[in-house]
Amino acid sequence: MPEFNPGLEKIKARMKEENILAIDLATTYGIKPSDMSDILNGKDTSPRAAKVIVKIIRDLTIR
Repeated sequence: MPEFNPGLEKIKARMKEENILAIDLATTYGIKPSDMSDILNGKDTSPRAAKVIVKIIRDLTIR
């Protein structure tokens, strides 16, 4: 299984910096809030979750 932790930590840091809520991301990406929560908390490590993480990283230009 891929390791998402570094990307997730960077996403969470950017969310905090820019005051972005998980529900905002869920709405933006067409995902149920509970599913977004599972993705952001590392509980969902499915291929779908990986795609969402990559999209968020690209869209927020996280390096």
